Amino acid sequence: MKEEYKIQPISRNECLPFIIDIHYAKRVPSISFAYGLICKNELVGIITFGTPASSPLRNGIAGKENAKYILELNRLCLKYNKKNEASMLIGGSLKMLPKPKIIISFSDISQGHEGIVYKATNFMYCGLSAKRTDWAVKGKEHLHGQTIADEFRGVKNRAKAMRDKYGNDFYLKPRSRKHRYIKIIGSKSFRREKLKQIKYENNKTYTINDRC
Repeated sequence: MKEEYKIQPISRNECLPFIIDIHYAKRVPSISFAYGLICKNELVGIITFGTPASSPLRNGIAGKENAKYILELNRLCLKYNKKNEASMLIGGSLKMLPKPKIIISFSDISQGHEGIVYKATNFMYCGLSAKRTDWAVKGKEHLHGQTIADEFRGVKNRAKAMRDKYGNDFYLKPRSRKHRYIKIIGSKSFRREKLKQIKYENNKTYTINDRC
């Protein structure tokens, strides 16, 4: 099976049909690195890594001094979702990323995601994300909260602008919590040092001996 597949860097534009047409969020995230899973000359999956949108998140994972190492695995999308394709794409792309890095990724409970593929690729489980709220507009509940907020990007006091436009149709809704996973890639000494600096409680399944 593996002989039919290869993983290679791809462009942002090559990712867009997967992100917009297949992924549930329908929103393009920050993309610093992108890789594609190719099977018999067909692009069947994409994975993207980018800077987390939240500065407190970047600083909070392992302290402000480690923020420069943080990347978020922010999209993983497969056309056919065949067995082992997800783990193959994650594992292969991690080997191709420039190192050292601290990778964080999330699995959305509201979508029924538990992050099994992250466990299979030796990510460290770090509990649930904090309880938060998102902006929402009645009749547009299908849109991501950040997409709603982006309507008034650059406007001073965006919340007031939203209320002025949408009135009582604008409201705050609870954000679904997400399972949080972390993977440290780089030399063994880097991984050992940064593992001690991770601020989230974690389980004990993570191993320093993996090769990513």
